[in-house]
Amino acid sequence: MNANKSATGTKKAAVSAKAEGLKATQEEPLSGWRILTTRASKQSGGLAAPLREMGAEVVEIPTIEIKPPSSYKALDAALKNIGKYEWLILTSVNGVEALFTRLKKLRIPSAKLAHLQVAAIGPATQREIEKQGMKVAVTPDRYVAEAVVEALKDKTEGKRVLLVRAKVARDVLPIELRKAGAKVDVAEAYETHVPKGAKAKLNRLFSNDTSRPDIVTFTSSSTATNFLALLEKDHWHGLREIWLASIGPVTSDTLRQAGFKPNIEALEYTMEGLALAIAKHVLTTHPSE
Repeated sequence: MNANKSATGTKKAAVSAKAEGLKATQEEPLSGWRILTTRASKQSGGLAAPLREMGAEVVEIPTIEIKPPSSYKALDAALKNIGKYEWLILTSVNGVEALFTRLKKLRIPSAKLAHLQVAAIGPATQREIEKQGMKVAVTPDRYVAEAVVEALKDKTEGKRVLLVRAKVARDVLPIELRKAGAKVDVAEAYETHVPKGAKAKLNRLFSNDTSRPDIVTFTSSSTATNFLALLEKDHWHGLREIWLASIGPVTSDTLRQAGFKPNIEALEYTMEGLALAIAKHVLTTHPSE
């Protein structure tokens, strides 16, 4: 087991242990709390399930949906010439799924990727890569682009790197790795869009006090940006009375830039970590409920 996997395993064990501690303290710490999740519908269960297990009433209104990119030209070209790369960076489960779907479409055996050193952002991405039979060389302890840069800049100097990601993404990774001497190609594997009907559903939910959620969760900057774009300005004042829960510092910064301070931020930037942070905050601020 490499150091990165060991660190990830230790961290996951710690989160699980804390979750068990919460259950021991109160079987359903989120009972009576209505929580809105804004994650893509395909993935919403990863957050909704642990929240429901802790007693929450979960309302799911995705503010993003995952779709194929307008063109696979860059990704196809990279995969057809995968032998020239030495490192592969995958930033999300969506990217992993899209990559291997494209390999099948092009009839390129996954064994052609066996020579690559692979870096993943976050344990969920790592697990998805390993499900495909590949080993992950680097998974930083912090699940943000800056941590990947720190972990890879000395390893990728002079090396060819393929970064597979969403069409719209922060440019920290390619810019900083190129500064450190890596030769980075970026390939779009998917796009995020606003789901049809999301605006009407969201504004209906916020239309009165009886339906309004107590907590809104954000699992990416895109979910936060789209949420605020979809929610009519007349309802923004209501957000001051609602807890905003963020999966990590990048998403929190997006909320702050829009003028909203997150009340909760996960210590581990995962769905389980976010659910745990919400439960801990509720127990800390409302211990008798």
